[in-house]
Amino acid sequence: MKKNEKTSATVALVIVGVLFLWPLLWLVFASFDAGAPLSVRIPETFTFDNYAKVLSDPMNIKSFANSFIIAFTQATIVLIVSVLAAYPLSRYHLKYNNTILYSMLFLTGLPITAIMVPVYILFFQLKFTNSILATTFFLIASALPYSIWMMKNFMDDVPVTLEEAAWMEGAGTLTTIKKVILPLIMPGMFVVFIFTFSGSWGNFFVPFILLNSADKMPAAVRIYQFFGSYGSVAYGELAAFSMLYTLPIGLLYIISQKFMSNGFALGGAIK
Repeated sequence: MKKNEKTSATVALVIVGVLFLWPLLWLVFASFDAGAPLSVRIPETFTFDNYAKVLSDPMNIKSFANSFIIAFTQATIVLIVSVLAAYPLSRYHLKYNNTILYSMLFLTGLPITAIMVPVYILFFQLKFTNSILATTFFLIASALPYSIWMMKNFMDDVPVTLEEAAWMEGAGTLTTIKKVILPLIMPGMFVVFIFTFSGSWGNFFVPFILLNSADKMPAAVRIYQFFGSYGSVAYGELAAFSMLYTLPIGLLYIISQKFMSNGFALGGAIK
């Protein structure tokens, strides 16, 4: 690559980096600014008043708890079901394997906005509206197709010879999955868990449609309160709420790095 081309590429990357960093700087600075404006500025005096106001509201704490319950429950169940569903698709040569896989891939392409009207009608008829449990199960169903597809691809990389060795020792199917498959696809499991958890944690549209009680709203919907509730936007409190809102996802990524950075330990397992 020529020097001019390298310079142009560097300048382009710097511009892109600034475009991503600028909103983040506003978020950090505004959260510590009592009179935060919409523009980026360093606070004259740093204060935790915005955080205090956000955390002093019981409804905000309740919204974070609702988000965690929905996201964690969905991610856990999706992870368990996707492992059990992906195993036969990966190991058994079923007659309709490709049909099942392509059907799941098609389901992942359906926009959630296209199915929310019939889903809401169904929830209304079954009297499931305003139910955190029913909303969670709908989110589970919507996340399963792509999660199964991803998990199946991870399992395909595990050699069948490892399972055959376990079978020779008298291990059953569930024992083989638990003792052989799961330790080797741990990074893939974290990918599915994080993908599902983060998608549920940031989901605004589904809870907004299916839940209508303020005490059942997750944080993704609760954040809407700062946009003109009293005729103006509380930018400082909005930024503080957003900073708290991003913490669980950041912590999840940090914790998972220990497992995901090791990759798939297939070489040692085969040996």
